[in-house]
Amino acid sequence: MTVAGTGTRTGTGADAEVWVTGLGATTPLGGDAASTWSAMCAGENGIGVLDDDWAAGLPVRLAARLRVDPASVLPRTEARRLDRCEQAALVATREAWADAGRPGAEPERIAVSIGTGVGGVRSLLGQDDVLEASGPRKVSPHTVPMLMPNGPAALVSIDLGALGGAHTPVSACASGAEALALGLDLIRLGRADVVVAGGAEACLHGLPLAGFARMGALSRANDDPAGASRPFDAGRDGFVLGEGAAVLVLERAEFARARGARPYAALAGAGVTSGARHITASDTTGQVRAVRAALRSGGLAPGDVGLVHAHATSTPQGDVAEARAIAEAVGVHPVVTATKSMTGHPLGAAGALGALATVLALRDGTVPPTRNLDTLDPAVALDVVAGAPRRGAWTAGVANSFGFGGHNVSLAFTAARPGN
Repeated sequence: MTVAGTGTRTGTGADAEVWVTGLGATTPLGGDAASTWSAMCAGENGIGVLDDDWAAGLPVRLAARLRVDPASVLPRTEARRLDRCEQAALVATREAWADAGRPGAEPERIAVSIGTGVGGVRSLLGQDDVLEASGPRKVSPHTVPMLMPNGPAALVSIDLGALGGAHTPVSACASGAEALALGLDLIRLGRADVVVAGGAEACLHGLPLAGFARMGALSRANDDPAGASRPFDAGRDGFVLGEGAAVLVLERAEFARARGARPYAALAGAGVTSGARHITASDTTGQVRAVRAALRSGGLAPGDVGLVHAHATSTPQGDVAEARAIAEAVGVHPVVTATKSMTGHPLGAAGALGALATVLALRDGTVPPTRNLDTLDPAVALDVVAGAPRRGAWTAGVANSFGFGGHNVSLAFTAARPGN
């Protein structure tokens, strides 16, 4: 999408205009995109205490569960054959596809790109328990399709009859954002007119929680779930594990325009880099390169960026590293928000959910507040929105997503112009 001084987009190639025409989500704040966005703007809390028997012995008993059980939305016979991660992906996709007006592209020109960080770990571990307790004859025949990381993408492609490829980026917490970056590439390379892209995750289970806790990555504020996730706050002590799914329908602008579709915004550019330094440590240099690459591919300058949806998980080291990267890559002028303060950290779905929030912030001229930001860390030299939403008119925004392994993804979005 054209921003002043950036030139004109064409229908194909590296400069092709790519619109966001549909949104779908199921999150700890709501069972769809609209309720999730409304709760974000209100600064609501989606984090609670795990009171399940299996969580009783864990040092951390906090989690951000889905507000609406996806199994209650899907037909019962369908839901019982799917892992919860797959259920969430289908719920979000069906909403996004309907929201986009069910684009009538040729099946060969529709692709799917749904990322996940872990995939069907609940099914894997659950069926292992069945195997050990009752033997192999009691293991579900649906076990393998339920545990496959590519299950969400495959099921979405089957559901839509999409024949243009079903892709599954697995890059830890950057998976959902990398799925959108791949969707942008598929359209600009001329391989698709429509790409259903996003991320899904549902791994609230004792083993992932215990593993993250042993790393020291999780908040231990068991007595204060609503205040546990506090990105950029001086008192932050770790993230809260969450679950969810978010899906965006991307379309080649010429195709969307011809069918009378209206965009929420445009996905103008994406930057994908690797740190190649450490398996878990934050990588400021790689993050800066990702943001700058996203701006370059979108024909944007740092001064064009008015808002940033930060990855900001609420870890002591990670938030400061990203704050430095934002300041170096685009400056300290953009307003910044960190919605994991409300949703927790849904791992492979996080980048797609951040992208959805960025798109709606541009559309509505509203940036959600960062919850629980009482005292800004002195090392964070950014204009972080807190307390109440920030109103404004921004032409471009950046959504960051970073994952273990040195995966760095930044997405650049531009606001829809009048007449689109």
